[in-house]
Amino acid sequence: MVFDENVQTKRQKYKNALLTNFLLCIISTNHIATAQQTGNSGSAQLLTQVLYSSFSNFTSLFDPGVTKELGFCIEDVDAEWNAAFNFTDNTDFLTACVRQTKGDVIKRLCTAAEVKFYSQLLTQGAGRGNLKPNKNCNLVSWASGCEPGWACSVGKDMQVDLKNSKEMPPRILDCQPCCEGFFCPRGLTCMIPCPLGAYCPLSKLNNDTGACDPYRYQPPPGQSNHSCGGADVWGDFVSTTELFCSAGFYCPTTTEKIPCTKGHYCRAGSTSQSSCYKLAICESQTANQNITAYGIMFFGAITLILLIIYNCSGQVLSSREKKQAKSRERAAKSARETVQAREKWKSAKEIARKHATGLQSQLSRTFSRKKFVSQQDPHKAPSHARSRSEAALPPLPLGMSHAKAKKQTNLTKMVQELEENPDSHDGFNIDIGDKNMKTPEQVGDKNMKKPKAKQLHTKSQIFKYAYGQIEKEKALQEQNKNLTFSGVISMASEIEIRTRPPIEVCFKDLTLTLKGKNKHLLRCVSGKLSPGRVSAVMGPSGAGKTTFLSALTGKAAGCTTTGVILINGKPDPMQSYKKIIGFVPQDDIVHGNLTVEENLWFSARCRLAADLPKPEKVLVVERVIESLGLQPVRDSLVGTVEKRGISGGQRKRVNVGLEMVMEPSLLILDEPTSGLDSSSSQLLLRALRREALEGVNICMVVHQPSYTLFRMFDDLILLAKGGLTVYHGPVKTVEEYFAGIGITVPDRVNPPDHFIDILEGIVKLPNTAVNYKDLPLRWMLHNGYPVPPDMLDSSGSRASSVGENSADGASPATATSDQSFTGDLWSEVKSNVEQKKDRMRYNFLAWKDLSNRRTPGVLFQYKYFLGRVGKQRLREARMQAVDFLILLLAGICLGTLAEVSDETFGTMGYLYTVIAVPLLTKISALRSFSLDKLHYWRESACGMSSLAYFMAKDTIDHISTIIKPAVYLSMFYFFNNPRSSILDNYIVLLCVVYCVTGIAYALAIYFNPGQAQLLSVLLPVVLTLVARQDSSSIMGKIGDYCYTKWAMEAFIIANAKRYSGVWLITRCGALKQKGYALDHWYPSLISLLLLGVISRCVAFVLLVTFQKK
Repeated sequence: MVFDENVQTKRQKYKNALLTNFLLCIISTNHIATAQQTGNSGSAQLLTQVLYSSFSNFTSLFDPGVTKELGFCIEDVDAEWNAAFNFTDNTDFLTACVRQTKGDVIKRLCTAAEVKFYSQLLTQGAGRGNLKPNKNCNLVSWASGCEPGWACSVGKDMQVDLKNSKEMPPRILDCQPCCEGFFCPRGLTCMIPCPLGAYCPLSKLNNDTGACDPYRYQPPPGQSNHSCGGADVWGDFVSTTELFCSAGFYCPTTTEKIPCTKGHYCRAGSTSQSSCYKLAICESQTANQNITAYGIMFFGAITLILLIIYNCSGQVLSSREKKQAKSRERAAKSARETVQAREKWKSAKEIARKHATGLQSQLSRTFSRKKFVSQQDPHKAPSHARSRSEAALPPLPLGMSHAKAKKQTNLTKMVQELEENPDSHDGFNIDIGDKNMKTPEQVGDKNMKKPKAKQLHTKSQIFKYAYGQIEKEKALQEQNKNLTFSGVISMASEIEIRTRPPIEVCFKDLTLTLKGKNKHLLRCVSGKLSPGRVSAVMGPSGAGKTTFLSALTGKAAGCTTTGVILINGKPDPMQSYKKIIGFVPQDDIVHGNLTVEENLWFSARCRLAADLPKPEKVLVVERVIESLGLQPVRDSLVGTVEKRGISGGQRKRVNVGLEMVMEPSLLILDEPTSGLDSSSSQLLLRALRREALEGVNICMVVHQPSYTLFRMFDDLILLAKGGLTVYHGPVKTVEEYFAGIGITVPDRVNPPDHFIDILEGIVKLPNTAVNYKDLPLRWMLHNGYPVPPDMLDSSGSRASSVGENSADGASPATATSDQSFTGDLWSEVKSNVEQKKDRMRYNFLAWKDLSNRRTPGVLFQYKYFLGRVGKQRLREARMQAVDFLILLLAGICLGTLAEVSDETFGTMGYLYTVIAVPLLTKISALRSFSLDKLHYWRESACGMSSLAYFMAKDTIDHISTIIKPAVYLSMFYFFNNPRSSILDNYIVLLCVVYCVTGIAYALAIYFNPGQAQLLSVLLPVVLTLVARQDSSSIMGKIGDYCYTKWAMEAFIIANAKRYSGVWLITRCGALKQKGYALDHWYPSLISLLLLGVISRCVAFVLLVTFQKK
């Protein structure tokens, strides 16, 4: 990269302080005077040692202020001095200089004042150009030593104080060419030693160009005795390239230049040749080794690892599934052994009871004359009465009578009748629990009191007892072989039944008004949802069915709720019971890259009680799988848009099963039968009815069900447009109610379709019937509910307003519409703001838990989420492989295009890296949260830990964070081949990837996928441009806080540390011009890591705060 004039000027400004301090190495007058007194004869070696010692301990001459000024480019002063001026290995050039000057070399060295003057020349750009007059070189006095490459002496009788920084000594005598290994600036008459890595021979006149090769100056015209001298200037690499040891050569001393041999490489400014790697290609005079072979090997190794992961991921998952299957078998075996032990105990009790009965009969016959029929063995019957029936029964195990088997057969028939005739509400005719328990139809809905927990417990016992006996019958026939999991559940829980806490929801005058618009979404809705019953919510489009469910669950954001909602007779918020409330959304929000069983098992582990044993959880999941008919597809992937999985009906059942496995007390479903055929709908509804028999309160929104499905519901809530109730009561009496107000269902017409068509206004009612808009009013009057006055007024004036539409009213309506546009817009804005406020309030409010269920804590949920996300990543191995392949291609392209430039320390390649790698990393990191927003919203609403979810995602993404820098550098480093080590580059790039991944999380959570992708592309480019602005400008100050600035600084510092010796001025000038410092490497890395942590915290707050319904 070629620097412009401004950059060059800024770089020159900092050469003054640099040279002033580093070239004070020559100040040590005490040793010099001693050496000069010895004379010239036989003292060359002694004077050489004195000359070297005069600047070998130069660090003592640095005052603390100057050392502090150079701290940005010098970390260890001694180490930098040794790298630049440690000539202990070879001092031949010093000896040669002593001999050339005949021992007068000390008087030709520059003093502190002359070094400062030279620094000012470089600062003002006059190192090679215009001269600034000084004491020795001006318009009046111009000695030969003033020319570049020449120097003079102060004379034999005059002593030189090299520490004097205020006054130049008069130095115009005995002018000679500058010694080899030294440089003599133009406008000064003294010498300065060249640093290691420089090549400073005597120049030769080029007759063609008239210049002194290899330097750029020309001898003064008209002076035949003035020959070409030595080097004339030491500066940065751009302006004094000829002073640096050429690439492909190495310079052990400043007067010796040796070509690199084969198998070695020599970069510019090298003092020794470096050995090439074994597989690298290095011809003679090679400036850099070709290590592409190692890049190809690294690429092959990473590709092999990715292929292994991709091909073995399926085996890993299958092995895990086999392990889980064995776990299920162990759970089933444990439950089976428990059942067998209970059966043996029952058999023993039966035998003991029989012996006790016989003993009692004996005693009765002995001590009493009366014989009671009640003392006879009830299990014995006349042989002729039971011979035929017993012949048809299978052999029974010990302790089980044929009467009991006959009882099981009756129970089987009863359950079959229940499934074949779901309308029946008579229940089972078994004398268990409360014998006086009546159905709501027997006492009427209005007088029905809240069911007691004891009654619900009895219902649950009836259901489990019946199904348990069925499964026992099957199991005993097979002698406890091939027992189904649902049978194990029923048999294992016969004695100790886990009852679910009942939830009865009563609501009165429930009204929802949209904030900012005063628009009613629901109005005057009253009724109740009872445990053990299946309620259907129906109505035309726009009637507020889903809004009604949101109001019950307390999720109606942006609305003012009036009325009363009682949970078990108490005004508790519904959120206090969310651990035992299941909500099935209308959309099938199921993880497509998990199997059916994995989806259900994850929900069960996170939402069932933490103290529930694992075998019990396994059995719960198996019961749900069997009840929903998902056994054939339990190991099949649900499927995504790109990859087809199970059918739509099965997916819908999995969506319902996610809530059933947590054994809810209240189950709310939003159109679970939409998109299902008749058989699938019936299968789903039968499974829900079985849940209701266990005391579960089920409420679901349906849209025009078939007559068969309609008769399977217990209660119906029929809503009209505007959220008004038209009917709320048993399904069996709905036709009777509408017939009482003059609305009859025609023959061969589905009643729910007919009612909804009436509410839509499609079906015209007879002239004698009421208007369909008055049906809500009729229902309120029928039940004695209070009626709002505006409803009475609108009903009374409806007849007079029919057909009136004069032209006089058209204009005011139009004017009102025009005038209210601004008001409507303001109302819309206020409504949106209120919705966001309510959602934030809902997310941050802490509700008292009244569910009496302790679910797994954050750590356990983190473990479950970690397993799920890891499994999903393994199934997305192909997508991960594509991401790595793109990084490899980017590394090849950028490493080839951006060749390392010594004068800029590889700035261009690192600039491309800081743009490309964050861009590619952000786009791939967006998938972590963009695609799972709906799943998270559903799971967090159910009480799952948001922190566990976020931490699990981030933990799994750490694997990609570690691998991606290595993948990119495997190509970029070996094609670009900078001086910094691959470890330094990896550490910096690792911090960059960690930082931008957190930023991508925040973008993915807050913005839509399209907006997040656009910002991920623009952000690295814009921030890089801002970070490259001048630090003195406003944009430059902003750039100081950009991660691109920290990344570029860390990359360039890691590379600049490898440049020493002759590169010292170049390094200091470049770092100062960019505002970098060598001691900023660790702070830059820490800043990147802190920004990554902060961005993750922001992303988590956004995740919890900005949730949608």
